[in-house]
Amino acid sequence: KNGLPIKRITLFFFGGVSEMGEEPKDPALEVRMAAAGPLTSFLIAIVLGSFWYLTVLVGGPGPGGLTPIIATLYYAALLNGVLGAFNLIPAFPLDGGRVLRGSLWNGSKNLLSATANATRVSEAISLLMMAVGLFFVVFGDFVNGLWIIFLGWFIRSGAETSLRQTRLTESLAGVRVGDIMTRELLSVSPDASVQQLVSDYFLVHPHGGYPVVSNGKLLGVVTMSSVRSIPRDKRDFERVSQAMVPFERTITISPTTPAIDALQIMAKNGVGRLIVMDGDKIAGMITRGDLMKTMKARQELGMWDLSHS
Repeated sequence: KNGLPIKRITLFFFGGVSEMGEEPKDPALEVRMAAAGPLTSFLIAIVLGSFWYLTVLVGGPGPGGLTPIIATLYYAALLNGVLGAFNLIPAFPLDGGRVLRGSLWNGSKNLLSATANATRVSEAISLLMMAVGLFFVVFGDFVNGLWIIFLGWFIRSGAETSLRQTRLTESLAGVRVGDIMTRELLSVSPDASVQQLVSDYFLVHPHGGYPVVSNGKLLGVVTMSSVRSIPRDKRDFERVSQAMVPFERTITISPTTPAIDALQIMAKNGVGRLIVMDGDKIAGMITRGDLMKTMKARQELGMWDLSHS
């Protein structure tokens, strides 16, 4: 409804955590989106609780009554109420943590600063929960104690992950792939031998992969890992076309794609470079190194603060 892509939703016993493709554009939207989950849980709890109350009035808990239905409605209402309350705890990655960040963001007008401060609160809450859990364990309540310790660890881990993600996003804010990609590419012929590729490319130029091009058309990409799997005594006879990753399996990207998306695509697919395509033409290549250099340069020029916390 708000136009933000949801990559995945991770479900836990105490609720779900959405991984959004991008951060909300303003603090009011963040607060609205975060508050929707707990409010929905409370609404469900109220509805189920009302049905439970009516069922008790009609059937009663005695013999011949509606005891199974009464129990189901009661515990379902109770569970939703507990989930709503738990998710309002002001700690990442819970909805309450996002409400807190949105409120801080609205006051400071700085997303990174708001995230860092919300993370501090989350870490304090997580440490308190783990201390309470340890207290329970010491005095013999192992199950509840370990459960509370786990929840504290989960909150701390989620808060740190959220801060890292926000730092990455802010470091590349407004940067497009086309702004930092390498435009002048060295390409290799599909008919070249693998040994020629090693001697004339990998041992001469500081690149870990090259586009394989024939008559201006991209056929695929060949990387060091592709060559590494070929025995040295066969490299004179193997062609680049045999070692390359074909175009159908090559991950490409548009020059207008946000740079942070390129970094996420690389991480998700375990690759260090992406071919940039403008329509059916090769526009360039972007590597993880290009992205890291841009982040470092923007930090050194004061365009953002990596250590802001």
